Amino acid sequence: MTQHDTLPEDIVPIGQKIAFGAGHLANQLFPAALGVFMVVLVLSLKMDPLLAGLLSALPRILDALIDPVMGFISDHTKSRWGRRKPYILVGSIISGTTFMVMWQLYPENSVAYNFCYFLILSLVFYTGYTIFAAPLIGLGYEMSPDYNERTRLMAVSQWMGQIAWMLAPWAWVLIYDPAVYSSGPEGARRLSVWVGGFCLVLGVLPALFCRERAQDQGEARLSLKDIAASTRQFLLGIRQTATCRPFLKLCGATFLIFNGFQTIAQFAFFIILFYLFRGDKTAAGTWPAWFGTMSAVATAFLVIPIVTYLSQRLGKKNAFIISTAISFAGYLLKWWCFDPANPWLMFVPLPLISFSIGGLFTLMMSMTADVCDLDELVHGSPRREATFGAVYWWMVKLGTACAVLLSGAILKWVGFDQNLAVQSATTMTNLRLADICIPICTGVLAIAVIWNYDITEAKAREMREKLNARRAGEAVLLGSGGG
Repeated sequence: MTQHDTLPEDIVPIGQKIAFGAGHLANQLFPAALGVFMVVLVLSLKMDPLLAGLLSALPRILDALIDPVMGFISDHTKSRWGRRKPYILVGSIISGTTFMVMWQLYPENSVAYNFCYFLILSLVFYTGYTIFAAPLIGLGYEMSPDYNERTRLMAVSQWMGQIAWMLAPWAWVLIYDPAVYSSGPEGARRLSVWVGGFCLVLGVLPALFCRERAQDQGEARLSLKDIAASTRQFLLGIRQTATCRPFLKLCGATFLIFNGFQTIAQFAFFIILFYLFRGDKTAAGTWPAWFGTMSAVATAFLVIPIVTYLSQRLGKKNAFIISTAISFAGYLLKWWCFDPANPWLMFVPLPLISFSIGGLFTLMMSMTADVCDLDELVHGSPRREATFGAVYWWMVKLGTACAVLLSGAILKWVGFDQNLAVQSATTMTNLRLADICIPICTGVLAIAVIWNYDITEAKAREMREKLNARRAGEAVLLGSGGG
């Protein structure tokens, strides 16, 4: 491929990259911590896996439904502080505070009470999370117009986001360490305060230190008086976004890869505990935590640098296909490397498996920024980065809601019983097969979906030149009093 140097004005300063990455660390730490904390509902509060699945799925459905609305609001906001940063600030405060409160659960309460309490507060939490996350994603898409600088920015943000996945597995160790907390529910109650407060602080940093690029081409100010026109514009924008073929390919591939991963996300914990260590929590010790941490370490220090390099040499689509294919070998190795006689083998597949998720979001977020250029070229301004980001994550979150329900259903189907200290051999064999086959099948489908994606570096630069020429012409017309 032809290589192009990034113009100095298109380079995002390192301080802003770190601040944007801090926002993504909070954005990743919330779901990472939730994945660990949700185990408390099943193991310590004795909630049925299907009920726990509903608690994961129902708020995510609300989150997915309001995502496009929040994206539209952010895209069409005009304020002295920008159209992204006020929402990032407010959303981080709401989500961080609510996370602390919603985990104040007690085993003395009935399962029905804990279910309703958690459901109501998680609905508030996910509303605040959307207010924070949708503008944050849009901010990242507009911070640089350069094809390769976008990938480097997303690489930094994803690298920092992996810190969440390095830290989150140790929450399980702390929660169930009798020297730290007397019980799992007490551990969740106290640790949630630290997690929520940490995410709140990290979440405000992009609002304070990142710079928004000016978007003066025809932005509309939101107004209750013009709510009918705004609604029509919102629906038109959603339709235009949802019919953009390159964008649909990105959404489809992400849906398959991420939700295949989400479906099996909890399985590793149960396989380590009940297959490798026969249900003995003391013997399992810190093994589940090390498994999650080493996966994140491999992603941060191996996968993201390699994928970024491949992207600049071979193009983003080809880098995605290669990274996804590499992960298949890792998933297959799980069958032999999860060995009760030698638990250390569980770490062998991790570097290969990590290419799946590590490559996915580093590349897809950068590719979505390129699609935003195509959208402006076709439909004109204002640019709709947050709408694209919201629709993208709407699809991810809706799929995630389905994935967590499917995860609970699979646990039920294989015969997992939360009241048993030791699971049957048949249950563990079927669970291990699902843990391997599901992500491979979704990965193959994702490669098929993305195969004909056609925004290359050459096409992206051609689009940028056309947009710059159009904007220069519009500026001349406005300067001379033209319409």
